[in-house]
Amino acid sequence: MSLRYGYVTNGLGDHRLPEALHLLADAGYEGVALTLDHVHLDPDAPDLDAAIAGLRDLLATLDLDLVIETGGRFVLDPRRKHHPSLLSSGRERRIDFLVRAIDIAADAGAPVVSMWSGTLPDDVDRETAWQRLLAGCDLVLAHAADRGVTIGFEPEPGMLVETLDDYEALGRALGRPAGLGLTLDLGHCVCVEDAPVDECVRRFARRLVHVHADDMRHGVHEHLMFGDGELDTGAALGALREAGYAGLVAVELSRHSHAAHEVVPAAIAALRAHDREGALT
Repeated sequence: MSLRYGYVTNGLGDHRLPEALHLLADAGYEGVALTLDHVHLDPDAPDLDAAIAGLRDLLATLDLDLVIETGGRFVLDPRRKHHPSLLSSGRERRIDFLVRAIDIAADAGAPVVSMWSGTLPDDVDRETAWQRLLAGCDLVLAHAADRGVTIGFEPEPGMLVETLDDYEALGRALGRPAGLGLTLDLGHCVCVEDAPVDECVRRFARRLVHVHADDMRHGVHEHLMFGDGELDTGAALGALREAGYAGLVAVELSRHSHAAHEVVPAAIAALRAHDREGALT
């Protein structure tokens, strides 16, 4: 089977949304992972309903699928990145934001909302943080189930849920709810996991609902263009193909917006080349 490639809009921050979507469609992408923020789709915009309707129409015209991302850096606080989180003071605002993201996903036709835990605050112990995370996830998952949306939970370097083992522990503590899938960042596997990336894919193949694709080096959380890090891209794509993964493989190059006009076509060309090589071996 062939993989379906998308692109995360945090790497398209210098493009207006319609222009960004046309850029992706013209390059051959089949979907977009849309980060909710002031740049492309502001969850606090007074004309949000109209913006969602326009987005849905444009996606249909361009034949692009949609995933909603919730990792906007300053979407809730202009002075503190990713604050508040599910672990910190003010976490009710994060829960409200995630609930709104689910509503946006349902209204826009996105089957998946991707989210993460947040970092451990300096004034919070790990046990308290885990209890806060579980309570917040329970609320978010309940609303997602009501709206027919799946949550893709992403282990993120430096956050409370950092590794795939942490994700496994979260699912176990929550009772393994059907609506809790995995957003797997292939570069994160290089950064923080001990196992090779293809083993990471195979281990969690049945829970994959969303994939981020980027290169990375071990121990360094920096999203790189394919070939600039240590990711065995062919092995990763081959494992996804073998697993029958049907969701988006969304390129996440969040620091490349200034060169998106070049990076967008180059990234999909690189992925297709690695995919072809893997299919022949």
